[in-house]
Amino acid sequence: MEQAKPFCITKRQVWEAYKRVKARKGAAGVDGQTIEAFEEDLEGNLYKLWNRLASGSYFPSPVLRVEIPKGDGRMRPLGIPTVADRVAQMVAKQCLEPELEKHFHPDSYGYRPGKSALDAVGMARKRCWKNDWVLDLDIKGFFDNIDHELMMRAVRTHTEENWVLLYIERWLKAPIEMQDGTQKLPQKGTPQGGVASPLLANLFLHYAFDKWMDREHPDIPFERYADDGVCHCKSEAQAETLRSELIDRLEEVGLELHPEKTKIVYCKDDDRRGDYPCISFDFLGYTFRPRRSKNRWGKYFINFSPAISNKAAKAIRQRVRSWRCHLRSDKALEELSRMFNAIIQGWINYYGRYYQSALYPILRCLDRRLVRWATRKYKRLRGHRRRADQWLQRIAKKQPGLFAHWRLLHATAGR
Repeated sequence: MEQAKPFCITKRQVWEAYKRVKARKGAAGVDGQTIEAFEEDLEGNLYKLWNRLASGSYFPSPVLRVEIPKGDGRMRPLGIPTVADRVAQMVAKQCLEPELEKHFHPDSYGYRPGKSALDAVGMARKRCWKNDWVLDLDIKGFFDNIDHELMMRAVRTHTEENWVLLYIERWLKAPIEMQDGTQKLPQKGTPQGGVASPLLANLFLHYAFDKWMDREHPDIPFERYADDGVCHCKSEAQAETLRSELIDRLEEVGLELHPEKTKIVYCKDDDRRGDYPCISFDFLGYTFRPRRSKNRWGKYFINFSPAISNKAAKAIRQRVRSWRCHLRSDKALEELSRMFNAIIQGWINYYGRYYQSALYPILRCLDRRLVRWATRKYKRLRGHRRRADQWLQRIAKKQPGLFAHWRLLHATAGR
């Protein structure tokens, strides 16, 4: 019976956690078990997991270490738990998150219900208009350097559930299986890729940064998305002082500001004169810098605002190239739209929110790929790129909803 177990974890909690893990998909862990394989004996697997969680006999498997490329050519380490461990972490997360949400800072945006990266970009945009200077923060190797003792102290502040405390400590100390098959016991950090890691990371920085800022610099507004943050200062001197104090503060909790990626930026526009070396910064896929804008009366002016970053634009172009549309001459145009529309719409939804026109050249490169596809598919268009381009433009005007970006581009051209 559930009531006879030492810990009050219900089968319903495990079932609800599994449904959320399944919706997020994800790769297999060290056991090689995919979600599909886990579902082959779903009832049995969930029962065994519940039984172990509720009895206190649950111990996580090692976390599989994989590396994915970052935009700067380096690799980002990820830790992938098994499907069963992801479900177990989701059980704890669903128990702990509602309590933590009551305390989290309103300007903490990362991995939180009801908040998004675009909310953080929008707030940063407004505050850059009101404040002349920005301290652009980047914490070096944040997820790999979280102090376990400080982490557990923060968790104990917000829950008395013994099973939550027990299992979070076990997840923090779970072995990491490297790509060569060897295992490493972590002395610090939480694997970036675990279900509970984003919540724990937010809790750590809630005390390490958010509350410290409110206490020491209540006059400096900020936006934080996980370990990426922007602080808005009235003067260069204020930004310099904040950077210096933050270096000391983060050292106290075992963290370090990235020396190259952390910088002081002047938010230059028509009303802000002066010549300073750094007048741009990147935040959540957007580059903030002086841009030519038009006001409601049609007059142009220079405005400090965000638009899709070169790094994000390059990543989109690489993704489009990876589709190799020109080799899919067996597909009809409608089939290509079904294959790629959801991804294209996602780009438009995110990068088209602010300074949308910066996205147009990237979307036009997709049309160039479709032109190349047409010259391979149709004999009458072979060797005639211009004719193929005109043919595609005619279809776009007749069926602007066929591809997600066509309505955007051709509505703009029409205006």
